[in-house]
Amino acid sequence: MTTFKGIRGTDILALSSDPANPETGQIWYNSSSGTLKGYQLAAVNAWSSAPSMNTARQSLAGAGTQTAAVGFGGNLGGGPLDQTGATEKYNGTSWTTSGTMNTIRRNIASAGTQTAALGATGYGTAPVYLPAAAEAFNGSTWTSLSSLTTGRSGAAGAGTQTAAIAAGGNPGPGASTTVESYNGSSWTSATSLNTARRYGAGCGIQTAALIVGGLGASALAATESYNGTSWTSVNSLNTARNSLGTIGTQTLSLAFGSGPTGTATELWNGTSWTSNPTGLGTARSGLGGAGTQTAGLGFGGSTPAPAKTAVAESWSGTILTNRTITVS
Repeated sequence: MTTFKGIRGTDILALSSDPANPETGQIWYNSSSGTLKGYQLAAVNAWSSAPSMNTARQSLAGAGTQTAAVGFGGNLGGGPLDQTGATEKYNGTSWTTSGTMNTIRRNIASAGTQTAALGATGYGTAPVYLPAAAEAFNGSTWTSLSSLTTGRSGAAGAGTQTAAIAAGGNPGPGASTTVESYNGSSWTSATSLNTARRYGAGCGIQTAALIVGGLGASALAATESYNGTSWTSVNSLNTARNSLGTIGTQTLSLAFGSGPTGTATELWNGTSWTSNPTGLGTARSGLGGAGTQTAGLGFGGSTPAPAKTAVAESWSGTILTNRTITVS
C-alpha cells in the first residue's frame, strides 16, 4: 500500500497554523482549525488591477512576460494621425519610459521579449502611411532592420526577434492574407492565411503560431494554426472581434478585449476556445498584451473609442495555494 511518507519521505505534520512557505504537494494537519490541508496548483482565471502605464494610448503593441513586458507605439488620441513611437517597460511593479521607435506608428505586428522585441509594419504618418519598416528593441534602444516586402496596418505578429511572422493586415484597401517570415536578416513571403484579416492578433513561435480574430467584411472569430509551412483553420472564438489582445502559445493561449462587450476573455487549449465567466475589469479594444495563459498582462487601449487609456490588468490563470482537503 502506498503511503504519504513513502511518496514524500515524511509523515503528515500536525501544525498549529499553516506553514509560511509550504512546498508544492505538501500536506499538513492544522490543529487550530481541525482541518487537513495541502499546497497545490489551483485555477484562478481572473483579471486584477496592475499599475497603469505612464502614457495613455490605443492600438499599441506588446511583448514579453507578465513581470518583464514592453509596450510600444500606438495612438495618443482620437486623431487618425496622432501616432507615437513611445516605449515603456514593466517590471511587475511599475512602468518606465524607454527609447522611442525610429518610425512612429500604431497597429504594429510585434514579437519577442522585453529585451529582444520586434516591431514591424503598422500605420504611420505622412508621407508614408503604411511603413514596411521593421525595428529591433534591445531593452533600451530601437535599431532599424530590413523592411518587409509589403507595408500594412494591423498585421498580427508571432515569434521572436530573430524568427517571426507578420500575418494579414491592411495594405490598402481592405484585409489581406499576406504572410511574411523573418529569419533575423531578411523578410520573405510565406504561405498565405486561409482567411483575409486585419487587426487580428497572434501568439506562439514562428513554427507553431496561432492567429486569432480580426476584421474582414465584419469582425471575425476565425482562428488559424501555423506549423511553419501551412495554415490550418481550427475552432473559432466564441466571440467575434478585432483589435483584441492574444498571448501564450499555439496550444495554450488567451484572447481578451474588444468585441461587443470589450471585456470578453477566452482560453484556448489547443482544440477549442472556452469563454471565461469574468472578463477584463476595464472594457477596451486596441490593447497590448504580454505573458502566458497562466500569467498575463493587458495594457492600454481605447475605452470606448476614441478615449485612450493607460490602464493595465494582470491575469492569473493558475497559482499555488493552500487548499482544505475533504472527503466526499
